Amino acid sequence: MSEEPSQQPDRPTRDATAPATAPEPEPGRGAGQGSGRGSGRGAGQPPGRRPRRTGWRRLVPTWRMTLGAVLFLALLLIGGFAAGYALVHIPPANATATAQSNVYLYEDGSQIARDGEVNRENVPLADVPLTVQRAVLAAEDRDFYSERAVDPQAMVRAAWNTLTGKGKQSGSTITQQYVKNYYLGQEQTLSRKWKEFFISVKLSREQSKNEILQGYLNTSYFGRNAYGVQAAAQAYYGKDIEDIDTAEGAYLASLLNAPSAFDTSLHPENRGAAVARWNYTLDGMVKEKWLDPAERAVLTFPEPLRARPAGGLSGQRGYVVQAVEDYLTGHRILDENTLAAGGYRITTTLERAKQNAFVRAVEDQVTSRLDPDRKADRNIRVGGASIDPATGRVLAMYGGVDYTRQYVNNATRRDYQVGSTFKPFVLAAAFENHSRTQDGRLITPDTIYDGTDRRTVQGWSGRPYSPENEDGHSYGPITVAEATDKSVNSVYAQMAMDVGPDRVKRTAIALGLPASTPDLTPSPSIALGPATASVLDMAEAYATLANHGRHGTYTIVAKVTKDGQEVPLPGRRSRQVIDREAADTTTAVLQSVVNGGTGTAALSAGRPAAGKTGTAEEDRAAWFAGYTPELATVVAVMGQDPDTGAQKPLYGALGLPRVNGGGAPARIWGQFTGMALEGEEIVEFRLWLGPNARDEPRTSPPPSPTGAASPPWPGRPSPAQSPPPTAPPPGPTTVGSPRPVDDQAATAGDGSGAGGDGGFGTEPGGDLSIGGLPDGGIGSIGVGAGAGSVGGVGGAGGVGGVGAGPEGPAGPLGAPVTPQATGP
Repeated sequence: MSEEPSQQPDRPTRDATAPATAPEPEPGRGAGQGSGRGSGRGAGQPPGRRPRRTGWRRLVPTWRMTLGAVLFLALLLIGGFAAGYALVHIPPANATATAQSNVYLYEDGSQIARDGEVNRENVPLADVPLTVQRAVLAAEDRDFYSERAVDPQAMVRAAWNTLTGKGKQSGSTITQQYVKNYYLGQEQTLSRKWKEFFISVKLSREQSKNEILQGYLNTSYFGRNAYGVQAAAQAYYGKDIEDIDTAEGAYLASLLNAPSAFDTSLHPENRGAAVARWNYTLDGMVKEKWLDPAERAVLTFPEPLRARPAGGLSGQRGYVVQAVEDYLTGHRILDENTLAAGGYRITTTLERAKQNAFVRAVEDQVTSRLDPDRKADRNIRVGGASIDPATGRVLAMYGGVDYTRQYVNNATRRDYQVGSTFKPFVLAAAFENHSRTQDGRLITPDTIYDGTDRRTVQGWSGRPYSPENEDGHSYGPITVAEATDKSVNSVYAQMAMDVGPDRVKRTAIALGLPASTPDLTPSPSIALGPATASVLDMAEAYATLANHGRHGTYTIVAKVTKDGQEVPLPGRRSRQVIDREAADTTTAVLQSVVNGGTGTAALSAGRPAAGKTGTAEEDRAAWFAGYTPELATVVAVMGQDPDTGAQKPLYGALGLPRVNGGGAPARIWGQFTGMALEGEEIVEFRLWLGPNARDEPRTSPPPSPTGAASPPWPGRPSPAQSPPPTAPPPGPTTVGSPRPVDDQAATAGDGSGAGGDGGFGTEPGGDLSIGGLPDGGIGSIGVGAGAGSVGGVGGAGGVGGVGAGPEGPAGPLGAPVTPQATGP
């Protein structure tokens, strides 16, 4: 209680005309001493008044201020709630009940596909088995029957988790989710959440919990274009909801969390996550005492039926729609319910001509060669993707023979090993990190490794690892470049150990592989490609190499509009993830894989190309990943049982003992690339090569994968094409196409055996050139000092030497002669 202070006799009166003067202190009191009731207060502080707050105390609100603010906020909230409750009315059902189709377009605006109409059939709650109802509650909202319509605490917690980067969370009760599904929409806006809050409160006063649960079950999206639990039961198990058992009901309930992602038919690579969510649902039922533990223990995961897509999505159309939907929802541009409601016009980055070229290449190289009488041919699957390295735009994609016959998109699935197409990432990591061998030698394209079959990896502290080379072949001492040409496992496992498996993994992720790629484990075996990245993932990573080590995330969507309004899309971010010299030196090594290694079938593109073949364990998949300066493309041929979905080896497929990456995948790649770039000017690689890319040349021709004679090998880039080791690169250098014969001279041998090795180029240790059979080799001639070529095995030597037996003697420096064609 406050009282008016009594007037003091010594207190001066305030006169507007008199100057303000301080009262004199009473006798016997020093300055700053108070009198009477004023004692203890500051100097000159009138008695009865509170002292002024000084210093940091001025920043701290008083209890009166705090109480006032709380009361003000309380009144504001009460007023806002009252106003909201009065102004927000329960609207009619939203447009989802009459959802529109989405239209998908090529980059030129021509139509690819129009998705189907919404599949929905409402059922009363009594038709839904109690176990299914409880499974839904266990998965989504276990306190539904006891809680209020809204849960402010959960909403605040979800908002905080979203703001702090722990992922977007709704914090919604089933009532709120039903309101969102049936009355509003899926957009993440404050106005929508405001309306959702008040409609939920009003709805809970007008409808019972059972009515709300029934509405929720009939409006929720379960994937496969199925709205409502009845449509979902038919889509996933081919029966009515009343016939769904506990295990199946738990799976349907699990789908509500991530409808498409947990569809094990659509995304077999996510089966583990789907099973985990299914177990979470059943365990929740046990915890709530809705399911007996003994009954729970005997339940097994109920595999859903294969999807039956709409007929309008046949051919490549369905695969494109699926990939676009995955992109939009995966990048949080639109959520699944909003996208499924339809009405969107989606322009992709796909080019019609290139898309058709991919289909034609697969038809010519695989589909037309399938024999219905060959059992292995039933298992053939093909996936492909092509990206513009400069922009990250997906220009073409091949998902399978027909979406209505093979539902899984082979271009985006992540369940097949990439095999030796992973080895360039080890190579790039070695060059990027200036890695050294166990005995301290810098790793370069010409570093010698031991290529002995089943050689135990040195320096690995884990379980001894001794990888087998293909066909158990031992190569002995072999250069890194030759080991790349021949895909020598023992060399690359050791190189991965020398570089460091963790560094190899980081490099692969930096180039474009998702960090979540299954089996991307940092151990020496990482070099052999046990990781199960998708074709599209690998195309993105190889596009980074083609773009000189600069990575930009891919995109398959160019524009999205609805009702004339454009939906914002994420901008493309690009950054240098590995040094340009490291990327370009990797490209130089990969060129020889195409020019004379296991990937020579890719020469059919008629373009400068770099690439790598790969084969999965037990030959379950064969890959070719490669690029020209303007196009990065990956092709995989996979084996899968059409009835069980199990992965199968490709032995005997296409009438061949084995299907490897240098066969059908490389042929598809060559034909597609040639057609896709037809009419465009040939562009050479412009590379900055590190000083270590110009060491000793290889001394033997790479073997042909088919056992036939290899085409002339143009050799690796000459030393003159690399920047000096002590200075930064002066600029790009053109390399990669077959080198013209200028300072080299050639002559034909006349033997029937293998040709001799080439001699010296512009300096001792120059490049070599190999001819075909049955004629002898073509020896090269240069201006540097040194001996001529050495004769081949049993055949005629090149210039300067004669092959007289297993190895001809070295001759003197030969004289230039006119080049002439040799071999068949």
